Amino acid sequence: MNWVDHETYIELYPPAEFDFKECRIFLERSDQEVLHQIKDGAVYKLLEIKGSLILCKVVGSGHSIKIEFPAKTPSVLERKKAGEYVWEWFDLECDLSGFYQMAAQDEVLKTVARKYGGLRIMCMPDLFEALVWAIIGQQINLAFAYTLKKRFVEQFGESLTFGGDKFFVFPSVHKIASLKIEDLTKHQFSTRKAEYIIGIAKDMESGKLTKELLLQQQDIHQIRKSLMSIRGVGAWTADYVMMKCLHQPSAFPIADVGLHNALKHLLGLKQKPTLNEIERYGVNWEGWQAYAVFYLWRSLYDNKL
Repeated sequence: MNWVDHETYIELYPPAEFDFKECRIFLERSDQEVLHQIKDGAVYKLLEIKGSLILCKVVGSGHSIKIEFPAKTPSVLERKKAGEYVWEWFDLECDLSGFYQMAAQDEVLKTVARKYGGLRIMCMPDLFEALVWAIIGQQINLAFAYTLKKRFVEQFGESLTFGGDKFFVFPSVHKIASLKIEDLTKHQFSTRKAEYIIGIAKDMESGKLTKELLLQQQDIHQIRKSLMSIRGVGAWTADYVMMKCLHQPSAFPIADVGLHNALKHLLGLKQKPTLNEIERYGVNWEGWQAYAVFYLWRSLYDNKL
């Protein structure tokens, strides 16, 4: 991480292929989002760091990212942890030059890669959050998924009020592991999803499931297999988590409805492409499937912004 600690704020220096505004536009895609707020071009994000709630104000500033702390000045360690979180959140460790070289020669991607240059996969550094969000989104539309997530976070997550606004952190593994199934079903979670989420929380609390253990696997196929051994995690969920949390650029959620809709719209198709057709499109994307999918997702929001 390339950064400077200015004590009252920290400054991150991202790689060349980065555009804060493009990333912020993606973060603005839903007015139901409860885990960050955007005001006057700044992204406000509450973090839980070593038991303390730290409010971060993330701003694009020329060729850097400034992280200010409007509620209180954190300790040196807390500032470092906040910087590490934002660095991972914006996927700044990834060198995108190879992706842009590939995309410039690809009939499907060349337009979107140029149009959204500097966009990074907006990640979920917390494995529990990534798994829960993916499970919430199974077999329901995105609007209802955001509704369920909002209820989940507001009911079980910690919060901090500052400047008249309430900010939330994602519920802790410990909190969710202690719940009963009906604690979630009364908020319109299906019984199955409630069982999956509480089961994952218990596995993570016991140490049976951790991000570190997954990343120690030999290759992407082994990571995928390990994820799919978790109750409630199928192929799409595993690929989504590898893409959004485990920083695997080869992750390819090929069954994703948003991907199908984006290709249909972008290519002017009369109907959604088949999985075999998507595989053929994706032959050129080898090693960069996750970024190809993310840029195609981004194209879906043009009509909404």
